Amino acid sequence: MLFLKFVLLHSFVAAQHPKLVDVFTHPFDLASVSLSDSRWIGNQNRAISYIKFIDIERLLYNFRANHRLSTKGATPNGGWDAPDFPFRTHMQGHFLTAWAHCYASLGDTTCRDRATYFVAELAKCQANNAAAGFGAGYLSGFPESEFAAVEARTLKNGNVPYYAIHKTMAGLLDVWHILGDTKARDVLLAFAGWVDTRTSKLSYNQMQSMLGTEFGGMNDILTEIHQQTGDKRWLTVAQRFDHAAVFDPLAANRDQLNGLHANTQVPKWIGAAREYQSTGNTRYRDIARNAWRMTVQAHSYAIGANSQAEHFRPPNATSQYLAKDTAEGCNTYNMLKLTRELWRMDPNTTQYFDFYERALINHMLGWQNPSDKHGHITYFTSLNPGGRRGVGPAWGGGTWSTDYNSFWCCQGTGLETNTKLMDSIYFHDDDTLFVNLFIPSVLRWKERNVTVQQTTSFPVQDTISLVVQTQQESSWELRVRIPAWTSGAAVEVKINGEKVAAGNVTPGTYFSVTRNWKSGDEVELQLPMKLGLVPANDKPEIAAVTYGPVVLSGNYGNSGLSSAPTLSLGSLRRVNPSSLEFTGTASGKDVKLGPFFDAHGFNYNVYWAVNGKLP
Repeated sequence: MLFLKFVLLHSFVAAQHPKLVDVFTHPFDLASVSLSDSRWIGNQNRAISYIKFIDIERLLYNFRANHRLSTKGATPNGGWDAPDFPFRTHMQGHFLTAWAHCYASLGDTTCRDRATYFVAELAKCQANNAAAGFGAGYLSGFPESEFAAVEARTLKNGNVPYYAIHKTMAGLLDVWHILGDTKARDVLLAFAGWVDTRTSKLSYNQMQSMLGTEFGGMNDILTEIHQQTGDKRWLTVAQRFDHAAVFDPLAANRDQLNGLHANTQVPKWIGAAREYQSTGNTRYRDIARNAWRMTVQAHSYAIGANSQAEHFRPPNATSQYLAKDTAEGCNTYNMLKLTRELWRMDPNTTQYFDFYERALINHMLGWQNPSDKHGHITYFTSLNPGGRRGVGPAWGGGTWSTDYNSFWCCQGTGLETNTKLMDSIYFHDDDTLFVNLFIPSVLRWKERNVTVQQTTSFPVQDTISLVVQTQQESSWELRVRIPAWTSGAAVEVKINGEKVAAGNVTPGTYFSVTRNWKSGDEVELQLPMKLGLVPANDKPEIAAVTYGPVVLSGNYGNSGLSSAPTLSLGSLRRVNPSSLEFTGTASGKDVKLGPFFDAHGFNYNVYWAVNGKLP
């Protein structure tokens, strides 16, 4: 009964959103989709184990100390949440979001109670601002004077204060939106009011100068607050964070990303997509679309990730930047958020979810350490010859994240990712159900009293089953993504065992069927997979090998590699039809290949010098 009350509450809160421009589809709330047993649910369980383990009092230490309240004897954290780290308390907003996800997807009251307790304690911090010498509404683990320094361009300690508070605001919004916690709403709106007061005093030029310091997705979160409340005040504040130096070239379709800190930019683009939804100003739409296209086509690796040493490099220069510090996790997390919003505005194209699938499977799924009960993550995913997961930044000890001594940005986005793995499998409008991802799961479409069970071992096997259960026969459209990577293959769709005409099933489009659905109706898909190549965009003789959407990597144990081995493409063979294990010959030696998302505990190779032709 408690869980049912939550579902009803969530539906009520979500219904308050104002109508958005060109948003044609809607996600299901997390309570409506549950993962079935699979590789995916293992990631979810490990992340939830950690967010239920973490000591909340330690997470509150810096907030309380900064706002002149007792720290209650808690031990301070290390890493990026140490009391002397410049942007301490950025991580706590990620925990708020992850706790909200946990309750939404599982009805777990421990996660709910952790979130609401944490918000209540933040409210106490915020209420003590006068005694702490801060402006009304301020909330952080570092003093308000950091904002004066960033405004005056005199900040020298590496802090990114707006980046940090963006995370807190995003977490508060999720606790309000998902859990219906009105205290989170009150704290958030007071905090947003502080941002308005502070930024309203700056001239346009002062504001633009300040935006040269990373500020996360401030335009995104403030636009979301507008979308949540309908109050245009917050949209006005959001637009103050439109960064002209980045937005102007993108609006003109000029790729000037080279040298920019990558994850500083992507949250701005998500904000641009939301600003378009709220204003209808096509400049925002063009910024978001152009940024996505440039990044995916000219700045991304085969695994869907981007950046080297956290920065964009010249366009179409993949082979020159295969290093230990490629593929920062946060970038891909944010690119998936951007992809999701762009697809909602253009749901007739599969290009967005073809990319989403590639990045989710090949980067995000393997981002987490499957042998760690708390699901810790790696900051970078190395793509150098002989790379190895768990090679992190020097400040994190060079390995996986830890319980209390890391708190990197990627650790936070890792928690968010692995507690919402079901959020983009299904979407809907009034009369249509979209299936975008092939992940074992159960959907409960409450508005139509319909349940859809997706059963699959994809990508190990190429078949997907969708079985409908309904209390009453009803007519609606089902649209299933037929990935572009199936091109040239005999894709097959059956409805209740009867094959659909091949002309109605085209790679790179959505298969569509409208019918009166009744309980037991089954749609079966076969998406044949074959070996393929993703060449480096500057040197086609250097390439990654794929099987369907899965990037394959070579297992080199503890052996080091000084350069990319030469892979004889004609030697590749699948070992077992029930696994994704392959063998091949590289530089004259036998090598085992398998899915990159499972390349853990050994040195691997992703990009090869290739010769010959695929079998």
